[in-house]
Formats: sequence, C-alpha cells, structure tokens
Amino acid sequence: MHHVEPLVLLFVFVATLVILANRWAVPYPVLLVLGGLALSFVPWLPVIRLDPNLVLFFFLPPLLYPAALFTSWRDFRRNLRAILFLAIGLVLLTATVVAWVAHSFIDGLPWAAAFALGAIVSPPDAVAAEAILKRLRVPARIQTVLSGESLVNDATALVAYQFAVAAMVTGQFSLGAATLHFILVGLGGVGLGLLVGIIILWVQRRLDDPPSPTPSPHPASSRGRCPRAAMPHRLPPPRERGFA
Repeated sequence: MHHVEPLVLLFVFVATLVILANRWAVPYPVLLVLGGLALSFVPWLPVIRLDPNLVLFFFLPPLLYPAALFTSWRDFRRNLRAILFLAIGLVLLTATVVAWVAHSFIDGLPWAAAFALGAIVSPPDAVAAEAILKRLRVPARIQTVLSGESLVNDATALVAYQFAVAAMVTGQFSLGAATLHFILVGLGGVGLGLLVGIIILWVQRRLDDPPSPTPSPHPASSRGRCPRAAMPHRLPPPRERGFA
C-alpha cells in the first residue's frame, strides 16, 4: 500500500498536464514526455515497479482499442504496403541507429543491450500519433499510413527486444530464428486479433448503446442543412388549415 499515494499523485500530475495541453492547444504527448523527463531528475521520488504483464495486458489494450476502432480499414488495406514497410523496415532501422548511437557514446555498453534500448524506443505510440495528427493538417493518406503503422509496429519491436535480451543473456544470435519467430508472431497476432475482434463484434451487437466508429450526425450539418428526420414538419397552406 505504500505505492498507492505516489501513484495517485502521478495520475493527478498526468491529468493536470493533459488539461494544460488542451488549454494551450499543444499535443498532450509532448507535455507528457517533458513532464516525465522533469520527474526523472527529482532525486527523492520513490521507485515504482510495475509488472510488465500488467502493462501489456491491462493498460495497453484500452489505449489501442479506440485507435483501432476509429481506423478506416478500407484505407488500411489500400495502404498496406506502405504501412508494413514503415512498421517493419523503419522500426528496425530506427532500432539499429539508436543501438549504434548508444554503443558509440556509452562506454562499456554491449551491442545486445544497445539493440534492446533501440527496440524499446523505436516504435511510435498509436495514441500519441493520433493526438498529434489531429492537430496537423496532413493529407488523409499520410494520416492513414502513420496511424496504421503505429498499430502494428509493436510486433517488430517486441521480437527485436526479445532477441536482443536473449543475445545479451546467452551471447548468441540467429538471424534465421529471429525471422521465423517474427513470422510466427505476426501470423499468430493476426489470428488472435481476428478471433478477439469477432467476439467483441458479437458483444457489441448485443449492447444497447455500443461504440460507433463514426460520430452520430448532428441535427444541423456543417453545410447548414438538416436531415429529413430532424426537419420540422411543414404546416399546410392557409386554405387547408381552414383559413380563408
């Protein structure tokens, strides 16, 4: 229970940063990163350790679910080649560059640990990408590619991290085994995701007010016209109302 108070204060700090970001018209991930960096320099803060499985199975799914729900899957399939190129190629390239920089500037850091660090920081966050893209005027195709890439890049980063840790522990690395493991993780993730999606769709159809991927239309549209159902009934002419 001695970690409850710091966690509550941390949540209050995060909520305050989000409120300030909305008031200052700044993407809230920017303030959250700066706030986290500022907290890392405070020496007297207690060390809070979270179980990685707790974060992976309970914190990340609620964050990724809205991003996946509001994604246009027709545009996702149309830009699948560019999305996979960024989700695989760019993530591995970023991890390699980060590993090279860390190995060059940190004395005594082995290559395996450097690649583990690169795999941790290489995939962009889906929620952060959505929050930033909403405030930028970018073409719809670029927004689709970046949003889709942020949803599927975790598989590449997780496989790279696992093999970097294994190489750091055992001192061995096999490119063929890593490639095979990545293919199995990708296919297994797609299959499991489809199964969970079918179950969630079945549950949503039985809810009274399920979440909708498109916002409900406002009675008055942006063009100044009202839908037929929202328009007031016209009164009949004066002769039909009994007036002369």
